[in-house]
Amino acid sequence: MKTAVLITIGDEILSGNTVDTNSNFIAMQLKEIGIKVTRIFTIPDDESTIVSTLGKAFGMADVVFTTGGLGPTKDDITKKAYAEFFEDELIFSDKVYEHLRAYLEKRNRLWILEHNKEQAIVLSKAEVFLNYFGTAPCMVLEKNGTFCFSLPGVPYEVKPLVKDQIIPFLKEKLSLDHIVTRIVSVVDVPESILSENIESWELALPKHISLSYLPIGTRVKLRLTASGNSQEILNQELETEIQKLIPIIGENIIATHEDKIEKILGELLNDRKLTVSVSESCTGGELAHLITSVSGSSNYFSGGIVTYATEKKIDILNVNPKTIEEFTVVSEQVASEMANGCQELFKTDIAVSTTGVAGPGKGEDGKDVGTVYYTIRIGNEEVTSKLFLPHLERIDFMNFVSQKVVQDIVSLLIKK
Repeated sequence: MKTAVLITIGDEILSGNTVDTNSNFIAMQLKEIGIKVTRIFTIPDDESTIVSTLGKAFGMADVVFTTGGLGPTKDDITKKAYAEFFEDELIFSDKVYEHLRAYLEKRNRLWILEHNKEQAIVLSKAEVFLNYFGTAPCMVLEKNGTFCFSLPGVPYEVKPLVKDQIIPFLKEKLSLDHIVTRIVSVVDVPESILSENIESWELALPKHISLSYLPIGTRVKLRLTASGNSQEILNQELETEIQKLIPIIGENIIATHEDKIEKILGELLNDRKLTVSVSESCTGGELAHLITSVSGSSNYFSGGIVTYATEKKIDILNVNPKTIEEFTVVSEQVASEMANGCQELFKTDIAVSTTGVAGPGKGEDGKDVGTVYYTIRIGNEEVTSKLFLPHLERIDFMNFVSQKVVQDIVSLLIKK
């Protein structure tokens, strides 16, 4: 199997001000064509560090990527580091400059052309992939049989460069194995117990099929990865192994093809022609966002409402004020009435509610941070659950609860 090393360049990433999403995207794209990322370096904007890291990378991979550090200013050091490592000189490219001119003219920004002129400076030995979504081109170089790609750092520029130009280039230049992946989603079994239950099956897997455990909240994704010459045979082999697994933990499996829980829910709702609506408090709209992040969700998602203030739960969802007075707003009883009111408001088959304390301070009713109740109504039946997540920060709390709610909807529908 061919291997790759990724190098992320930028002080802003090391400081925590910017999140490196490029490495994740590039690794996923490479995996699809049979190239495995074996190492990811994150380094500062320092010329000697860039040169030394390139030297390490070229000693351990067939393909090297760098992202970031390609600015329009004269003091940009990444190109200088490349010139030193590849023993090359920097030249002005008329091709890149004319592309840059056309790019800026189309966007009515021709007045900054001279300020971005440095982007047309490239290594003389480099093949250049033009950037149609930004000003910095991608330089492609080869040394001792290893290809190197120098990418800009902006994610929306990286993605089309990788998908549209680099991946086709690598498929043409390298002899690549096929890599096929299947995900089996398992719920209601702790990872340690799941591992014990399927140990015999796991140990009997063929050598070219690997298994990874990926815990996501209270769900465990079993990722089966197979590599070989025939994609068709690999698909058949993975299906065979999954069919062997189903009798062992079948009642805890919610999906054997799809990866993301929101997509699993979407497929179920579409198949059964069901609709869903949400009424949120502590999740602040994250639940609706998760469900609607799936293309085609308008087929089953009717609407959602964030009744954050207590009075809005009363005014819009018809929660009884006496219920709040007796049990407080963060309670099983209020969650139930919110879901019922949501179902009546949107006229859906399924309605969901969340009420809790995301933090960092206690709720107005004195409930501890991390307390949450949520109700799922399917038809006239409902299930209310409680979670206590005091260890999670506010945003992580909202994400976790939303994922758990969607997972529970899936589990309930599968059991019906």
